[in-house]
Amino acid sequence: MLREIVFDTETTGFNPEEGDKLVEIGAVELVNHLPTGRTYHQYINPGRSVPEEVVKVHGLTEEFLKNYPKLSEVAQDFINFVGDDGILVAHNASFDIHFINYEFKHLGFRTYTWDRVVDTLEIARNKFPGARNNLDALCRRFNIDNSARTKHGALLDAELLSEVYLELLGGAEPTMTLTAEDEITTHREIKNENKVYHEPRSFPLTKDELQTHEVFLKEKVTDAVWLKEPENNSKTAVE
Repeated sequence: MLREIVFDTETTGFNPEEGDKLVEIGAVELVNHLPTGRTYHQYINPGRSVPEEVVKVHGLTEEFLKNYPKLSEVAQDFINFVGDDGILVAHNASFDIHFINYEFKHLGFRTYTWDRVVDTLEIARNKFPGARNNLDALCRRFNIDNSARTKHGALLDAELLSEVYLELLGGAEPTMTLTAEDEITTHREIKNENKVYHEPRSFPLTKDELQTHEVFLKEKVTDAVWLKEPENNSKTAVE
């Protein structure tokens, strides 16, 4: 069983080494590349101010966040959701993983190794070199409805990213959850749906048409292969 956790974070800035903090984590569980319906979402009190330019991106103010728990109180919940077998999937994963690992390490929680991480931005850049590969651009490319994304939000972005991720992998197969017997039946139904069968039809020639054909062969076809006498070839195949 392949278990993946598609997740996203929102922060107060770009650099945890300079005091920036996590303010939101959202995650979606996939099993064998199918959403299970299990999600994780948590707003986090950063214990510091949130710059105005960052609030314009995700809309999370210091006033709003002060009513939520600090990361030290909820980090274990996220760790439990990921579990020991969860592969972490993120867009520009180096940013999110670096932030989580930096904060978790300083709080005494477990951190994540890079062999457990998938970066969808890297996949997209390899698949569409030179194209815009941010989340909005990929949603447009794959016709994924992102109209609710008026601002960045960790859970919404994780849900959108889970759809993008499956498209980057080639798209979900409609029969991937069927048994072998169901799949054969469904294939037959799809193959035969809308197909109309007709009885075989014959087109006999009239007497005049046969005579016209005979005249054409005698008068027009004078150098046909079948009219030539066979040659007496005594040569062997290999001389």
